Amino acid sequence: MKRFSLCLLAVFLVLSLTLVQAAPASSNTVSAISTPAPITAAHFDVDAATAAYIAQLSPAARARSDAYYEGGYWLILWDCLWALAVAWLLLGTRFSARMRNLTERVTRFKWLQTALYSIQYIILVTLLTLPWNIYENFIREHQYGLSNQDFGQWLGDQFKGLIVTLILGTIALVIIYAVIRKATRTWWLWGAGVAIVFLIFVATIAPVYIAPIFNTYKSLPDSPLKQQILSLARANEIPATDVYWFDASKQTTRMSANVSGMFGTTRISMNDNLMNRGSPAEIKAVLGHEMGHYVLNHVYKGIVFFGIIIIFGFAFVRWGFGWTDNRWGARWGIRGIGDVAGLPLIIALFTIFMFVLTPVNNTITRSIEAEADAFGLNAARQPDGFAQAALHLSEYRKMQPGPVEEFIFFDHPSGWNRIHRAMIWKAENIDTPDIRAEDASAPPGAR
Repeated sequence: MKRFSLCLLAVFLVLSLTLVQAAPASSNTVSAISTPAPITAAHFDVDAATAAYIAQLSPAARARSDAYYEGGYWLILWDCLWALAVAWLLLGTRFSARMRNLTERVTRFKWLQTALYSIQYIILVTLLTLPWNIYENFIREHQYGLSNQDFGQWLGDQFKGLIVTLILGTIALVIIYAVIRKATRTWWLWGAGVAIVFLIFVATIAPVYIAPIFNTYKSLPDSPLKQQILSLARANEIPATDVYWFDASKQTTRMSANVSGMFGTTRISMNDNLMNRGSPAEIKAVLGHEMGHYVLNHVYKGIVFFGIIIIFGFAFVRWGFGWTDNRWGARWGIRGIGDVAGLPLIIALFTIFMFVLTPVNNTITRSIEAEADAFGLNAARQPDGFAQAALHLSEYRKMQPGPVEEFIFFDHPSGWNRIHRAMIWKAENIDTPDIRAEDASAPPGAR
């Protein structure tokens, strides 16, 4: 579901570039991590079982994942500062105004001027953020052993992303600026509406038309596991008739899966890292979680939650743009909110707004993920598989943060909380035959 958070930025695809393209890979409950009193069900000790799973991680492995994840806290700040620096450069040097002037010399049509400016802006911002993007998403990923790409392959994916952003970002900006110029007083409300509709559009087409640009999707060969996955989908009224796998191992070592799409584009997918490194129990547990997002309508709920945030964001931009334009607009060559040369200022204000709302955005996503965890445990009935998957995810997620740390920075429940919740579920179902049958895969302290 982390992809859904990125979908928010897809509403304003050009914003994702200004935020230095990809945000650092994050993720990992809603509750504090204070150690509860031991929970037991008959002979099963939940806390001891949780500790047994955590003990499977070496101190070196935990230190490494903690360092990677905690470094991401600083990246949130540096991403924001870099984006603001780029905006200041374009505004303070009047380069943005010169780009607008160029488009006005080329054509008299406002929509075409906006399109030509957008293309210039997206390409220029891509180049200005490229050094930071290289460090954050290539060098740093290699330092922690999370990337399988050489520089040429990585650059190729960035170029593909640029093409997608040029197409979708330009369309979005042309429509939004047309709304701004038409509704001069209520543009922020109508603009937010356009952004939300665009979010829905991108969420609909992404699984079928965008994801295959970066990876090859193939039908999972027939096997008992595939039939079990499809049976789980049918039992939960998910309209998917096939299971797909994609070649993410050419890019990353991360394990992932998703049940994505809307309005007839729904598909079940998992990457080859999950296929090759995860046990059948892990795969079913992970896909049970992903199916939870679909069944619980998390995409639609997320659109509502983040749609509200988008509306408040546009309201903040309306206020901030007016205040800033009155003071420095003439110096920067900006002619008002309808002037496309003011786009760097809009992006800067939206960047500040999203930075301040980091804990809010993370809490919304983390709560949704916790709901999907609970659904997945009940649907797949694989508590040990779920715990094992949480250990695999610990390669890049901190396992046991403090409560304030988790509230601010975690967009998924922490690994400790996920394992502990899985062991609570196991304790309540410990005497059922299917749980007993899977018990051999658990570490001794979790049986």
